[in-house]
Amino acid sequence: MLTLTGITKTFNPGGADPVTALAGVSLAIEKGDFITLIGSNGAGKSTLLNCLAGVFFPDAGSIILDGIDITALPEYARAAFLGRVFQDPLQGTCASLSIEQNLALAALRGKPRGLSRGVDPRDRDRFRQALRSLSLGLEDRLDARVRLLSGGQRQALTMLMATLAEPRVLLLDEHTAALDPKTAAHILDLTDHLVREQRLTTLMVTHNMNQAIRLGNRLVMMHRGRIILDVAGPEKQNLTVEALLTRFASLRAGDGSGDGPNGGADDMTDKMLLV
Repeated sequence: MLTLTGITKTFNPGGADPVTALAGVSLAIEKGDFITLIGSNGAGKSTLLNCLAGVFFPDAGSIILDGIDITALPEYARAAFLGRVFQDPLQGTCASLSIEQNLALAALRGKPRGLSRGVDPRDRDRFRQALRSLSLGLEDRLDARVRLLSGGQRQALTMLMATLAEPRVLLLDEHTAALDPKTAAHILDLTDHLVREQRLTTLMVTHNMNQAIRLGNRLVMMHRGRIILDVAGPEKQNLTVEALLTRFASLRAGDGSGDGPNGGADDMTDKMLLV
């Protein structure tokens, strides 16, 4: 369904301090895969999502979606088939518009637009039903300006907007990292529900190893711009945080970067969350 082959991205090439964020990443993603993507800071996780989203283009390699090469497709064109939720709850919504106006814009993703009423009255029942699934009471506040919502409410609305048009690919970039633990847990439950219900092909970046193990059917670990672990099925289901740290330490030691008494595990725990 989605195939990445030899994706390379270097920032500041030819400069005094070039940084290779992606070093030949290849990944085959099947329709309906829910992949949790982990790795320490600078591993290349967000860069990989940005290449998929078209925020910037890779220096080399290809991205093929359903047999079509989208490697050089601009970001605005990918919005027709791609949904994304950012870490900052303020990024995914328009604060000055109402809840129903935000949902109306999301419903038109990838569709031709003309001169017509901004919110079709026939869509209001659909919006109310969708909002009811959030269990936040927003179905009774369709006219409320989004700027009046809390961060958690806005992130829940963003999740709904990103999936309303059932995108072919959903990208989640640490979308609970800026929320308090209770709200983050609610958003994760909502994420799991929406992905399962719509069978969405999803990549979720997280620093929380328990989340990475619990959610999804595949877990991919990155280090220094490369994929060093890709597990699925029973192997993923039987993972523990301790086993994951041990795997990371041994894999990192194998590439010659296992400095320190624990072969790199300390670095992993410093930069990732265990709870």
